[in-house]
Amino acid sequence: MDLELAESAVLCTAATSGLGLASAAAFAREGADVAVCGTTPEHVEDARETLEATGDGDVLAVEADITDPDHVAAFVAETAESFGGIDHVVTSAGGPPSGSFEELADRDWYQAYDMLVMSVVWTLRETVPYLRDSKEGTLVAITSRTVREVREGLLLSNAVRRAVIGLVKTLSREMAPAIRANAVLPGAHETARIEELIETAVERGEVSDYEAGYRDWATDVPAERIGEPRELGDVVAFLSSPRASYVNGAALAVDGGSTRS
Repeated sequence: MDLELAESAVLCTAATSGLGLASAAAFAREGADVAVCGTTPEHVEDARETLEATGDGDVLAVEADITDPDHVAAFVAETAESFGGIDHVVTSAGGPPSGSFEELADRDWYQAYDMLVMSVVWTLRETVPYLRDSKEGTLVAITSRTVREVREGLLLSNAVRRAVIGLVKTLSREMAPAIRANAVLPGAHETARIEELIETAVERGEVSDYEAGYRDWATDVPAERIGEPRELGDVVAFLSSPRASYVNGAALAVDGGSTRS
């Protein structure tokens, strides 16, 4: 299926690895110009090479910290200048630290809020003028299934990410029809983030080894497996495309059916 995204300009935050990179790659496969940012120089360069090898569009990969509004503004400005505008925005972020209520300090809460919520706010403040000028302006926020069902040990993700859903739903009405806003709620996918969480569980003695932890993540998934990052990326690209032109304000779970609500 042609998603009609060729030659469109896409900005993806925190997308030099994991589900963010998988989403950027989905746009690249469709022939879009793609900009990504990250904080690790090696990841930035690897992402550039991956995206350039994936599609025929232009690629911009830069170092930028999404918890710093000045970095976000500079990234958006460079993207708009390089591509002549911005048509689609995908917001992504790394996961906050795991931990229980008694283990987490105030600074953990503030850092999680900046990373998960304010990074989206700052990105939208800078990109909305470009999205309004586009004939196909869209936002897709990558969040987590934890906005619907809490997961033990992920208090910050459970609590803080829900603000993004409220933001997206509100914007889907405030910005329409010029801009469509949707969110995806990934379940477990084979990313470095999942590996980190499993290894932490092993260190805490919650599971015996990595393989047991991996099986634990897939235990309650009707699809009987953990997702592949590309599967999430394809959904993000579809929601951004004219093929999904009547989808607005949705929060779509991409989790193999594991969410019960």
